[in-house]
Amino acid sequence: LKHVATGKYLSSINNLSYNTGSSSQLVFAAENSKFSPNSLWRIKFNNNELATYGSTYITLQHVRSNKFLVINYGKLTYYYSGINSEYCYHKSPSANHTEVSCDNITNHSYWVKDWEFNHAKIGNHQGFLKSNDIINLRIKKFYDNNGARCQDGQYEFLRSHDIQFTVGNDTFQEIVCHNERLGGNDEWCIELIKQHTWTLI
Repeated sequence: LKHVATGKYLSSINNLSYNTGSSSQLVFAAENSKFSPNSLWRIKFNNNELATYGSTYITLQHVRSNKFLVINYGKLTYYYSGINSEYCYHKSPSANHTEVSCDNITNHSYWVKDWEFNHAKIGNHQGFLKSNDIINLRIKKFYDNNGARCQDGQYEFLRSHDIQFTVGNDTFQEIVCHNERLGGNDEWCIELIKQHTWTLI
């Protein structure tokens, strides 16, 4: 997935984690080629056949780490007139939007991995997802920023921007989810690779 505005690719690095938020495997936009293992994702459809605009949920699995692109949240348990729990989504390291990370079910129980996609240029676009389509990706949050359950859920969109964060001595371009007005920073070009032989070092 290439971020249209910056030309960088949705990427992750196996076992390199955020210093903030969930401390899960970080996600960022990288200048490296789409043929870099760090930028390769396996797309899975809920109907196991074709991805149709407006009716298909997809998951994005990072090939190198086998973890899924997710938003996750912590369960806070506190005592006040009995035991109470609330759920809070983690914040991104720099822009304070919703953190996006790579995770899997064995490491974290509270996460959402099902994404919906819409064509970024054509309203109510019909047909199948194709290589080089420009899309918006959105995901549904089930709790608001105060930890209260959302009856119908709340959608947020995948975005990258020029804001950066650091881990150790390295600097990364941030990727977040947000519920603000859509713009050029929310557009992604999907580049489908049907067959390739990968050697992971």
